[in-house]
Amino acid sequence: MVTKLTALLCVLAVGTGLSAASAQQPPTENKGVKTEPLSGYALGKQGLDDFAQRQFRIRQITLEPGGVAAFHSHKDRPALTYIMQGSLTEHRKGGPDRTYKAGEVLTETTDVEHWAENTTTEPVIVISADLFKE
Repeated sequence: MVTKLTALLCVLAVGTGLSAASAQQPPTENKGVKTEPLSGYALGKQGLDDFAQRQFRIRQITLEPGGVAAFHSHKDRPALTYIMQGSLTEHRKGGPDRTYKAGEVLTETTDVEHWAENTTTEPVIVISADLFKE
C-alpha cells in the first residue's frame, strides 16, 4: 500500500512539474502593437489640488439625432472625449463651432465651457474619460 501511495505521489509530482514547466512565460516586449497619441494635457497645469477627492472614470455616451449636451463647464472636471461613431457639433465659448467625426478627440481642459449637439440623423457615440469630483 505504501509503495502504491508513493508511486501515485511521484506521478502527481511529475505531472504538476510538467504542467508548470510547460506554462507560457509572459512576454517582456510588445509585438504587433501600435500606439498613436490622440490627445492629452498636463494635469499639473489644470489648477486642481484635490486629486484625493476625485475619481478617474470612463463613460460611453450616446446622443440621439437632435440630442443636446447642455452648456456646461469643465472647470472642475477635465476630460478627453473620443468620437466612436457619428458627428458631433461643439459650440465652445470664445471659439468657433467645430464638428468632430469618428476617430477625433474633444480635449476638454479646465478652461473649456461649451455645449454640443447631434445635428445628424444617426446616433453619436462617444467615450469620455474625466476626473470627476466625488
